[in-house]
Amino acid sequence: MELDRKDIQGLVVSSYKHLPCAAFLLLRIADAGRARSWLTALTREITASEGRQGDSSTNVALTWTGLKNLGLSQTVLSTFSLPFQEGMGTNHRSRILGDTDGNAPSNWDWGGNATSQVDLLLLLYGKDENVLKAQFLAKREQLAANGGLAEVAVLEAHRQPDSHEHFGFNDGIGQPVMEGTGNKDRQLKRTHHATELPAGEFLMGHPNVYGVIADGPVVSAGADSGNYLVPIQTEAGRLNVTPGMHDLALNGTYLVLRQLAQDVAKFWNFLDTATRAGNGGSDAVARERLGAKFVGRWQSGAPLVLSAQQDNPALMNENNFDYLATDRQGTACPVGAHIRRSNPRDSLGPDAPTALTSANRHRILRRGRSYGKRIADPMVDDGAKRGLIFICLNSDIERQFEFVQQTWLNNPVFGGLDAEVDPLVGNLAKGDCVYTVQSQPMRSRVHNLERFVSVKGGAYFFLPSIRGLRYLASLDSATSAGKSSP
Repeated sequence: MELDRKDIQGLVVSSYKHLPCAAFLLLRIADAGRARSWLTALTREITASEGRQGDSSTNVALTWTGLKNLGLSQTVLSTFSLPFQEGMGTNHRSRILGDTDGNAPSNWDWGGNATSQVDLLLLLYGKDENVLKAQFLAKREQLAANGGLAEVAVLEAHRQPDSHEHFGFNDGIGQPVMEGTGNKDRQLKRTHHATELPAGEFLMGHPNVYGVIADGPVVSAGADSGNYLVPIQTEAGRLNVTPGMHDLALNGTYLVLRQLAQDVAKFWNFLDTATRAGNGGSDAVARERLGAKFVGRWQSGAPLVLSAQQDNPALMNENNFDYLATDRQGTACPVGAHIRRSNPRDSLGPDAPTALTSANRHRILRRGRSYGKRIADPMVDDGAKRGLIFICLNSDIERQFEFVQQTWLNNPVFGGLDAEVDPLVGNLAKGDCVYTVQSQPMRSRVHNLERFVSVKGGAYFFLPSIRGLRYLASLDSATSAGKSSP
C-alpha cells in the first residue's frame, strides 16, 4: 500500500530517535484570526514523513476546544469521535482512565480545568541542545510577535544517556509497525519480531484491522472552497460514507499526551523493603528481580519469558516471544506484569491465534520521551522532577488507548487475577494494593503497593494531515461565526 508521505506529519512514521532533544509547547488560542495567520506560516515548516530529516523537526496538533476556538463549525466538530470531543479531563473519561484521587484532573498542572486548558500542541525536536534551543526561541518569538496564542506550559525532554526510562528499564522495545511505512524490516533487524498492522489502525482514512475505513471528521464541499481536502468517493469498506463531502480525517490521527511523574526513590525503596532478608538487610539481587517481575523485563530489556532467572543483556532488544505456549501460568513473567498487561499478546483467549488477533485490535504507536535528569542514586530522593511525557498515536481513542487503560492496565480481574491492577501505572483504588508473583510450588504476594507514577496533565489532540492543516489555517471569520455552510 502506497502512503502519501508528503501529506502525513512526520511523527506518524518516525519516532525521531535521531533527534533526541525535544520540547512540547502547550498553547491556548487568544485570538482566532491571529492564530490562523500563525498556523498559515507554520504549515510551511511542518515536517512531513517523506525521508529522514537532518537537524530538527516540527509537528503540530489541536484539541477539540482548539479546533473550535480556531473557527471550525459545530457541524464539523460533531463529526469527530466522542472521546476527542469530551476531552481527557472530563469526569466520564477520567473514570474510564482511572484518573481519580491524587491523579484526578483537578490536581493536574495543566489540562485539568478551564484556566489550564490547552488548545494547541507544538512539538519541536532537535539533534542536540543547541539546535533545539535555537528552534525553541525562534518559535517563541514568532508566537510573541503574532499574539494569537498564549503559553500554558512547556514540557522539555532533553537528551537521555540511553534508552532506559527513569526507573532504569530499557524502554520502547515492543512497538507495532504501520503497514506502508517500510519500518518492518528495520524493526525485525533490531527486535527479531514485528507486528505489522493496517495503516488504518494509526492513520485515519485508511482500512483498519476490520477491513473498513472508520468514521472521521468531514466538511461539506461548500465549506472547503479552496479545495484543500480530498473529496470522499463511494468505495467498498468505508463506513457511513457521504459522497461529495471533503475528508478532514484523511492522513490524520489522534494523539494522546499525558505527563507522568515518576517517583524513582519510592519505587526502589518499596522493592527494597519488600525483599529484605530475614535479618532485615537489603538484598540487591532480590530487589532487582522483583522490579523485573513488576515490569516483565530485566533492566537491560531482556524479557522474563526468555530469561526468567537472571538478566541477559544479549536479549536487551528481543521482542520475539509469546506467553501461551511457554508461560501460560506466569511463572516466568507474572500475569499482571506491566508489559503483559499493556500487550497480552496470545495470552487472553480460547487459543493463541484468536487471542493474538484480539490483542492486535488495541495496539498504539508510542512516541513518548523521558523528562528530567537521570537520578544519581535510585535509593535516594533528590527532590528533582522527572518522568515520562507519554505520547501515543491511534485512529480510535476508545478502542485503542482507552481500552488498554481500562480493560488491561486498570482491570482488577485481568487474566484471572483478583483485585489487582498494573503495579506501575494502575489505579490502586480499583484493587487491594497487592501484586501476585506466580511461582512453583507456591505463589507469593506483595502487599501495600504505593503510587509510583502520578498524572500531572493530559489531553487528546488531533494531528491533522498537511492538507488538513492548510484547511484549518484557511478558516475565516465568516466560518467562525457560522455564516457559511458547514
